[in-house]
Amino acid sequence: MEAVPTKAGELVETSKRVARWLLTIGDNRFALLMVEVQEERERLRYAILLALGVAVFGLLAGVALTGAIVVLLWELSPVAALLGLTSLHGATAVCLYRRLTLLLRDWHDLPATLDQLRKDRTCLEKHLT
Repeated sequence: MEAVPTKAGELVETSKRVARWLLTIGDNRFALLMVEVQEERERLRYAILLALGVAVFGLLAGVALTGAIVVLLWELSPVAALLGLTSLHGATAVCLYRRLTLLLRDWHDLPATLDQLRKDRTCLEKHLT
């Protein structure tokens, strides 16, 4: 009769240990997630500010360059000057679009958290089998 309470006591202690272990893992993963969310938010804010700066100063430079070229080439051929500038601006827009798509394709959200959760799952499966 005394063997049953001992096994039940061991089972309770083991369950408590596993529960504490799972809570510790969950707490650690949640802390890692919060750090990564903060890093992503800062990186996104920085990227938006850089993009805004590039857009503003690029627009100012483009307007100034366009005005200068039109003034210089107006007497030769106004249509050719405007078509040339349209081609230059279009090619620049296509180049920037390609760079943006490459950036978005290589962007990974919360890679360390997802990798750590995969490792935890593998470790837990290994211990349960």
